Amino acid sequence: MTELLTVDTLSKAYSGSGRQVTALDSVSLTIAAGETLGLVGASGSGKSTLSRALLRLLEPDSGSIRFEGQDWLALHGAELRRKRARMQMVFQDPLAAFNPLASVASVLDDPLRIHAIAVRKQRPAEIATLLERVGLPSAFASRPVRTLSGGQRQRVAIARAIATRPSLLVLDEAVSALDVTVRGRILELLIKLQRERGLAYLFISHDLAVVRAISHRIAVMDAGRIVEDGPSADVVNAPRSDAARRLIAAVPRLVTEPV
Repeated sequence: MTELLTVDTLSKAYSGSGRQVTALDSVSLTIAAGETLGLVGASGSGKSTLSRALLRLLEPDSGSIRFEGQDWLALHGAELRRKRARMQMVFQDPLAAFNPLASVASVLDDPLRIHAIAVRKQRPAEIATLLERVGLPSAFASRPVRTLSGGQRQRVAIARAIATRPSLLVLDEAVSALDVTVRGRILELLIKLQRERGLAYLFISHDLAVVRAISHRIAVMDAGRIVEDGPSADVVNAPRSDAARRLIAAVPRLVTEPV
């Protein structure tokens, strides 16, 4: 498979209260087109720092990122904004990322307008298509975001993320706040969208069972480093790192058969 994203020896440290904390310690990973890489680790292992470095929401201290064949860290200004359409993020709490007073139509209109995906008269039809693609009625366009359930908001967040026609979605604990039934439906939606659109995912979670259900490969983070990386079944059934073994032990009944 063609490599879509290549991260090489990425490092990031924070200073405060007279000490330095290393959040990323020479992290290297790859994601192929159409692949899901699950990234797991305990709280504080560096997962969210990595996701924000990939989205250029913070700048790493050293290392390199190549995305769709380009030097991602060399992009700035208008060029970076244009290219960001190809890499989108879905957060754990979409309500925090939305204006709670906005309508669903407004939330979905923004990326279509900002990235010139559709002219004004075409956008209502495009919004209806996006909603239908994530399993919501087109009538939801007129509803305020604050009136939606958690699962419905997450579907709108996914619709917004795919509106720019990205090749990679970074999902940071995107289902961890949902109940088990809704979580399963969102995972099914993500798998369906991947099959239809060839999307690649970086699926970040502390829950190894959820990551196993959706990922082709799993990378395990501990103290800012990737300590294990391999096919999902191998990491779950024969973990090599202490960090992976601790995560497996934390799951009472981990289903190891492929979905």
